[in-house]
Amino acid sequence: MTTFANLDVPALLAELTLEEKASLCSGADFWHTKAVERAGVPAVMVTDGPHGLRKQSTSADQVGLADSVPATCFPPAVALGSSFDAGLVERVGQALGAETRTENVAVLLGPGINIKRSPLCGRNFEYLSEDPLVSGVLGAALVRGIQSAGVGACVKHFAANNQETDRARVSAEVDERTLREIYLAAFERVVSEAKPWMVMCSYNKVNGTYASQHPWLLTDVLRTEWGFDGVVVSDWGAVNDRVAALRAGLDLQMPAAGGHVTDAEIVAAVRAGELDEAVLDRAVERILTLLDRSLPAVREGGTFDAAAHHALAREAAADCAVLLKNDAVASADGSRAPLLPLDPAATVAVIGEFARTPRYQGAGSSQVNPTRLDDAWTAVREVAGDRAVFAAGFGLDDSANDEALRAEAVEAARAADVAVLFLGLPASDESEGFDRRHIRLPSAQIALLAAVAEVNPRMVVVLANGSTVQVSDWAHHAPAILEGWLLGQAGGGAIADLLAGRANPSGRLAETIPLRLADNPSHLNFPGELGVVRYGEGVFVGYRGYDAREQEVSYPFGHGLSYTSFGYTDLDITVDEQGVTVAATVTNTGSRDGKEVVQVYVSPPGSAVARPVRELKAFAKVALAPGESRRVDLTLTTRDLSYFHPVQGRWVLEGGEYDVAVGASSRDLRLSATVTVGSSEPAPPLAEDASLVEWLAHPVGSRLLQERLSVAGPSLLTDPEMHHVVGNFPLARLAAFPGMPITPADVEDLRRAAR
Repeated sequence: MTTFANLDVPALLAELTLEEKASLCSGADFWHTKAVERAGVPAVMVTDGPHGLRKQSTSADQVGLADSVPATCFPPAVALGSSFDAGLVERVGQALGAETRTENVAVLLGPGINIKRSPLCGRNFEYLSEDPLVSGVLGAALVRGIQSAGVGACVKHFAANNQETDRARVSAEVDERTLREIYLAAFERVVSEAKPWMVMCSYNKVNGTYASQHPWLLTDVLRTEWGFDGVVVSDWGAVNDRVAALRAGLDLQMPAAGGHVTDAEIVAAVRAGELDEAVLDRAVERILTLLDRSLPAVREGGTFDAAAHHALAREAAADCAVLLKNDAVASADGSRAPLLPLDPAATVAVIGEFARTPRYQGAGSSQVNPTRLDDAWTAVREVAGDRAVFAAGFGLDDSANDEALRAEAVEAARAADVAVLFLGLPASDESEGFDRRHIRLPSAQIALLAAVAEVNPRMVVVLANGSTVQVSDWAHHAPAILEGWLLGQAGGGAIADLLAGRANPSGRLAETIPLRLADNPSHLNFPGELGVVRYGEGVFVGYRGYDAREQEVSYPFGHGLSYTSFGYTDLDITVDEQGVTVAATVTNTGSRDGKEVVQVYVSPPGSAVARPVRELKAFAKVALAPGESRRVDLTLTTRDLSYFHPVQGRWVLEGGEYDVAVGASSRDLRLSATVTVGSSEPAPPLAEDASLVEWLAHPVGSRLLQERLSVAGPSLLTDPEMHHVVGNFPLARLAAFPGMPITPADVEDLRRAAR
């Protein structure tokens, strides 16, 4: 293999002119960085992901959604999130990296790890979960896998990009605690653990400032706190003020700026003394370092096994699908058993155009031109042969023939032992660029389902959708429901494997399925108005909000059934200075090989701030043969138990009793125990306006105040009944009342002593 000399980054930086340095900070076209031929600085290509390579095969001066080289279309993030399987996701990342390298591309623009704040977000198919732990763990696995091939990953979209409505301008108004605990946490984990080469800023504003020119986000948090040493790139067209963006920490503007106007703005700002050239030098140094990292892959390329990658895509798809429901139904001999897997001798009516024309990926900039495409109808027919018949049931774009198609489907279902309906959302219902208006299935599909149920109650529904759909208005018709999400190019074969029992469903919901849209915690604050969206639900996103309100849902976060069963025993929890270790034994108590996702939830003690009633803090996926047991050990750090204090600006571990539960979903908790955790933090300082209640709750201030008051004798401050009336008054103000046993000066002396 040919080797290439590394770029001498310090020497190059010293050699470049001001104009050349400025030029490196914006693209040459839609997908390439600029070269400086005089100095030997090459151009490299970046390209869209995140679930497959989308490299334009011809002109690179426009978006080119339909013009890209063939690449494996793996299950999008909406499906991968439900795998809860970091090992599998890393293998998918390795395959993505190999294909990226084969096409001599430097950076794959993915993964996307934004939080699914609302099921209406049009780009939810590109994101992993409503939970930052799942998004962070699986996002880090993808980055590690991609970068193992010597190419870069670009984690996106940083930050608070949780809707498509007015996405280029809207200001996400969100408090720092919510940002830290929910919307930044996954990025922090990925940056800290996986070291991505790139981070892409989002289009939107965060608290009034564009993310592309947000120094707190791009420099204070991302670089200073988290140690990110890579390139910050704009989303395509996200830069509002190039000089302000560069000053804030954005290195590379993409795509090319018309007429190189922003390059000239940088040069002018430096010459006018408005921009320190050292800021420009730091950005150029990062870009040159990225080029240096990527040159072996860009110049040497590579190869990949398309058949092996397709097989991996099929394995991943089967691992991601979630069996929501599998009720027992009567068979011909009168016995009852779960409807899935299908009886090998059953005749099957495969109904729904999605079985023949699969919806397998999202719409927008992430569309992949697949190397091949499996459909479920062909795959089912390969298993069932003449026992299977097909009826379209509905049209994808034109509803003119829906009534005739429905009648045909009803007759097919009437004659079959089992009806398998492939339902879901057409591409026109969800896409990058716009948000959904509701979460219902198309009305023609609901009508089809009801009509089929009248003639054949033995019905399986297989869903294809990029985000949650409402099931509460039709689930009673279907004994079995398989949530397939969007499963990539091999999803059709994977669905056939699952229906036939050749694969065992092992996906778990990475987002809650509510009874109705109005139940979602963000409902009254989505997507905002007049250019502003207020994150009024705070940290109560997804299951955190549903569980806090004890709200009934269709299917809870973490839920997923299997063709086997699992038992949990022997919970053991130990506490030390590093955190909490949780161990439990999981046993496959059924008759089939299967995988269980062991989930650890923590409920905090009484707190100074509103905290979720339980939060996922660790998980692991284990494969078990029938009768096999395995001890699962998971460790929670003190950070896992902490909350971000909005006033002190730091993570705080509260001492007290924590309930720790292990189970199969946020509402299927099999084992639990209470442990006492001591605070490892010194007592925070009392503010000048600290209330009487805050003084009495402070471990040092309370003692000092009580000692002072015991000498002075009974008073308003020592009367427990009066604490209900004046407890929220600042102590310094109370001290100024006539007849008080202490003065404001005494309060200040005590406050200083309490430090």
